[in-house]
Amino acid sequence: MRNLLDNYIPKSSRNYVQRLLENDNLIVKIKKERKTRHGDYRKMPNGKHQITINSNLNPYKFLITLIHEIAHLESFKLYGDFIKPHGTEWKHTFQHLMLPLLNPEVFPKDLLPLLAKHFINPKASSDTDVTLAYALKQFDEPNNKLYVFQLPLGSVFKLYNNKVFTKGKKRVKRIECKELKTGKLYLFNPNVEVELVSMVKENIK
Repeated sequence: MRNLLDNYIPKSSRNYVQRLLENDNLIVKIKKERKTRHGDYRKMPNGKHQITINSNLNPYKFLITLIHEIAHLESFKLYGDFIKPHGTEWKHTFQHLMLPLLNPEVFPKDLLPLLAKHFINPKASSDTDVTLAYALKQFDEPNNKLYVFQLPLGSVFKLYNNKVFTKGKKRVKRIECKELKTGKLYLFNPNVEVELVSMVKENIK
């Protein structure tokens, strides 16, 4: 399993990760990009455990996602199967597992303060932490995608499924966006990655 992961995580994290994965009943699979998730954990019917991670993640995001999923396995082992997937027990386990990695040998120094703040109360997805998600994106392979929060008001953009929207006003945490085809209003997380179509503005009610 170690050879499988060596190309995906920071070199200085490999020994630590290998120790976490020393479980005969754990299978880790690398998957093609999935738009709705970076990784997942499942307890299989045969009693084994499976973690899947998207192959397109940069090393730092891959590592965070991998530890996120290992924390699911460890929290269920420690506290039982009836805890909430992203409840207090998982948060504590995730914090405990990440702590040894929060150093400049593993992560760039610019990321460390953001990671330290995030792990005071880790969320179900690091993508909901706009500042951290944007910082992590700087280590991705270049693409033509932008975050919704980066677009000017009224910009026209499309999602991976080719649905086209216009960007509206920001609420407390989310951004109103109107689907052009249906006129329906949706609330977007600020750091959803989209493809800019045009800067043409329209009145959004």
